[in-house]
Amino acid sequence: MEQLETISVVPHKERHDDAKPASPSWFVAKINPVSRFIGALILCIPMFVTLDVVSASVAFVLEMLLLWIGGVAPWTVLRKTWPVWIAASGSFISVALYGKTSGAVLVNLGNVIVISQGSLYLALATFLRVAAIAVPGVILAFGLDPTDLADGLVQILHLPSRFVYGGLAGMRMFTLLQNDWYALGQSRRSRGLGDGSAIKRVFSQAFSLLVVSIRRGTKLATAMEARAFGADAPRSQARESRLHAVDWLFYAICVAVPVIALSCAYFTGYWHWAFTGTGN
Repeated sequence: MEQLETISVVPHKERHDDAKPASPSWFVAKINPVSRFIGALILCIPMFVTLDVVSASVAFVLEMLLLWIGGVAPWTVLRKTWPVWIAASGSFISVALYGKTSGAVLVNLGNVIVISQGSLYLALATFLRVAAIAVPGVILAFGLDPTDLADGLVQILHLPSRFVYGGLAGMRMFTLLQNDWYALGQSRRSRGLGDGSAIKRVFSQAFSLLVVSIRRGTKLATAMEARAFGADAPRSQARESRLHAVDWLFYAICVAVPVIALSCAYFTGYWHWAFTGTGN
């Protein structure tokens, strides 16, 4: 008589999963994904109201100092956020060349490109503000697990589970497009359909990929309906998402940084509304 194999199932509350690296910072790794998302907004949105060198530089220095305390060295921040510096440099050049002219004119190329003291000040303020806004957002997004974020959106912010988990599943499926494209290409070549015009082959294969994606999306929707997504009855959660003391400390830091930066700009006389003309 064949011996049956027994498979034991551990309750989800007793299940132990190996922790994944959630961030290069030990402090940020302990923060709930929802708090990381909301904290980034709290840090960034107040910086849009003023355009000056003082507030942007103070915010950036405080952010770099806090990240260093949190375990991310400044050179690591610079290395991981290199696209931000490219964008900030581009904004500096464009504003310096075509920004509003004020003060002494330093370079005048036929009234097409005019560089003045005011435009250079505005360009520097823009450069620092882009860095102060984008750098913490990028660092907070590093290692953010979409599944943990979805659990937090449903359990903490109480967003519709059908919408959140549907978006999560769609994001996961999106990563399969490259594999599907390669498999379709190999399949077509094995049937002798990939030796014609390259443009015609791309459009034909793209249509096949669209058909495959629609079929997979239909199966995914059916599977979610079978698991009662969208029902009014309360759902159990395999992974609990809660706010802890470290999250509230993080919120306090996110509020304190823009308050200190904007206060420094106001009391030093450099405060300047971002939606009006340049000046200091």
